[in-house]
Amino acid sequence: MSIVVINALSVPAEAGEELEKRFAARKHSVDSSPGFEGFKLLRPVNGGDRYFVYTQWATREDFENWRDQRAGVDHAGGDAQKPVAQGADLMEFEIVEL
Repeated sequence: MSIVVINALSVPAEAGEELEKRFAARKHSVDSSPGFEGFKLLRPVNGGDRYFVYTQWATREDFENWRDQRAGVDHAGGDAQKPVAQGADLMEFEIVEL
């Protein structure tokens, strides 16, 4: 059963453009990950400050494997950029087949 993982990022209005630029620069970096089924970046339109990063995975295990592998890359140091988000909430859902 496919799952959806949504990361809700609190982003100050002045940082939205930078966030979008960073996601665009690595747009297809997850495409070849086992079990990856899709990605969307959702921009707030009604005065909110939360962007939603929507990903869909074949299984929870596929997501967890990608997340665990990515954590090593994110914490490796090097040319890491300062985060533009001021907070994040992770939500997970199963897709209901109707």
